[in-house]
Amino acid sequence: MEHPLIGPLDTLSIDELSTKISDLNKKMSVAQRMGNGHLCNQIRMAIESYQTKHNERLQEMYQKSNQELGKNLDDKIDIQ
Repeated sequence: MEHPLIGPLDTLSIDELSTKISDLNKKMSVAQRMGNGHLCNQIRMAIESYQTKHNERLQEMYQKSNQELGKNLDDKIDIQ
């Protein structure tokens, strides 16, 4: 479930998303040590939102690199 108060994440880079996820994980550990369950739930939703976008970006990069690799190999390999 995505956090309703997080705005669009399309403008963030993969590195920024990774940094934000790391920061939220640190905040989660503090909230867990304090026993604040409601805050933990909110942070979990935020982490899920950032992780979803991060995974989408990684998938896009993977597909793009595979397409470029396929184009490069099509020119060089001729199997008849």
